[in-house]
Amino acid sequence: MLRSAAMRADLGNVPTRLVALGSATVLSLTGVVVITAGPASASGHRPTPGAAGLGDRLYPLLGNGGYDVQNYDLSLTYPQKDPGQQVIGDVTITAVATQWLSRFDLDFGGDAVGAVTVNGKAAAFTRSGDELIITPQRALPADRKFTVRVSGFKATPIEPNADSPAGFVKTPDGTIVAGQPDETHNLYPSNDHPRDKATYTIRITNPVGWTGTANGIQVSRRQSGDKVVSVYRETHPMASELIQVAVGDFITYNRGRAGGVPVRDVVPRRLADDLLPKAADEMNEIPWLQGKVGKYPFENYGTLVIDGNLGFALETQTLSLFDTSWYSLPAYVLDPVAAHELAHQWFGDSVAPWEWSDVWQNEGHATWYEYLYAYETGRLKDYAGEDTLDEVYKGIYARGDERRARFGPTAQPLKADVIWDVFNPNVYDGGALVLYALQQKVGAVKFQQIEREWVRRYAGKSASTGDFIRLASRVSGQNLTAFLTDWLYGTKTPPMPGHPDWTVKPWPAPVPAEPATLSAPSARQHR
Repeated sequence: MLRSAAMRADLGNVPTRLVALGSATVLSLTGVVVITAGPASASGHRPTPGAAGLGDRLYPLLGNGGYDVQNYDLSLTYPQKDPGQQVIGDVTITAVATQWLSRFDLDFGGDAVGAVTVNGKAAAFTRSGDELIITPQRALPADRKFTVRVSGFKATPIEPNADSPAGFVKTPDGTIVAGQPDETHNLYPSNDHPRDKATYTIRITNPVGWTGTANGIQVSRRQSGDKVVSVYRETHPMASELIQVAVGDFITYNRGRAGGVPVRDVVPRRLADDLLPKAADEMNEIPWLQGKVGKYPFENYGTLVIDGNLGFALETQTLSLFDTSWYSLPAYVLDPVAAHELAHQWFGDSVAPWEWSDVWQNEGHATWYEYLYAYETGRLKDYAGEDTLDEVYKGIYARGDERRARFGPTAQPLKADVIWDVFNPNVYDGGALVLYALQQKVGAVKFQQIEREWVRRYAGKSASTGDFIRLASRVSGQNLTAFLTDWLYGTKTPPMPGHPDWTVKPWPAPVPAEPATLSAPSARQHR
C-alpha cells in the first residue's frame, strides 16, 4: 500500500485562530490542533514532530519516528455473526518517546476514529491518507514513557484477492488478518513496521457460537449474556505484520505437545474433519526444526486454515495461516510448505527484518529448511524434481543472473509497487542459494553454528543484513564481508564454492540465429 506523504491539515479557507496550549502556540482548526513554532520546553529542548515513516528503502512511509512501542492492549468487538461486518475497536499503546515530541503519527487505514487521548488527556487528531496524526496537549519528553489510546476506531474486512495484499480479510466462516508487509494498520492503529516490535494483549468480544483466537496464550474466556470475551497474551515481542485475530465459526483443536511445544489448530467448523488430519505433520516438523536451530522461540504453535484463496501462506506469530488451496495439494507438497512457515517462527518472527529489503533473511532461511525437510523425509524428488539438494541448488544457480536482473539482488529487491516485487523468486530460492554458498564456504558444522547463533543472538529483535554478515564472520572465524556482499548485493551471480563446474545461464538469453530468408525484428527479448 502506498501512503500519502502529507503531514499537515489542508487549511484551505477554513477560519483559524491562535490559542494557547501549554507552553506552545498552536493553530486551532475545526477539530484539529497543530503545534506550530513554539518556545523551547522548560528543560531547553524544542519539541519537534515525529517522522511520518521510518525511512524504509521500499516503504519509506511505513512505521513512524519519534517513539518506540512497548506494548499494545487491543480490544476488538464483533457485534454479529457476519463475516462482512464492521468491527469496532480500542487500542492503548504504551511507548517511549525517542525525542521531544510535539506530535506523532500512527499508521491507520481503517474506516473511522472516535477519540484519542495521550496520557489520559484528550488529544487533537487528524487523518491524512494512512497517517493518524496526533497532537497531545503537552509535548512529550524524550526517553519518557507515554500512553496513547485510540477509542472507537472502525474497520471493515475485505474479500481476499490472490493478486494483491490482503490485510483484514473476510471468509465464508469469519475474519482473519494477513497483514504482511504493510496491511495490518487497515485493522487497528499501530506503528506498522517490523523494526518496532512490541508485546500484545488482545481482547476479542464476539457472539456466542463464534470463536475468537489470537497470537499467544489464551489467559481468560468468559461469557456475558449473548457475548463471549476471550483474552490472549503474546509476551514475546511481535511485529505488527505478524498479528493474527481469527473470529468466526471456527473450532480450536488442541493436539498436545510436540518437542515440548503446545500445538493448537484453528479451522472452519464445517471443514474440520477434512482439514485437521492434513495438518498433523506439524507434530513431526517442530522437533525436527528444534534439532536444526534450537529451542522453539514462543509459547505455542499451530495452524489456521481458512476457506478461500489468499495466494500465499503466512507465518503469523504462533499461528501460521493457510488457505484451503494449499490443503488440496498432496502431502509431499503441503508438508514441506508447512515446514517453511514453521521455520519462519525463528527466521522472520523471532528475528524480524530491520527493513523490508532484509526479507531474504525470512524467506531464504524458510526456503532452505523447506527443501531440507523434503530431502530428509524422502520427498525431494516429488517436491522439487531432483534427487539431491546439490541438484536443486545447481538449478537455482543456473538462473541466478536472470533473477538478479529481473528482481534485483537478493538483499535489494528493485521496487515495492506490488507485493510480489518484494516477495520474488530471488528472495526465496535466491536467498536459500546464498545460504547454500555460505555452507559451502564455511562447512556444514560452522554453518549450523551460524544458524543457531543468529536466532539466539537476535531473538525478539529486528536485525539487518549487515548484522547477519558480521555474525557469520565472527562465528565462522573468517572475514565474510566481501563474500556475502557479492552474494547478497551483486548484480551478477558469484562463483559457487566447491562447484567450479556450475554455470549461470546468460541473461538476456541469446537470440537464435534466423534463416537468412526471414525478415526478423532487429531485437527480440526472450523471457
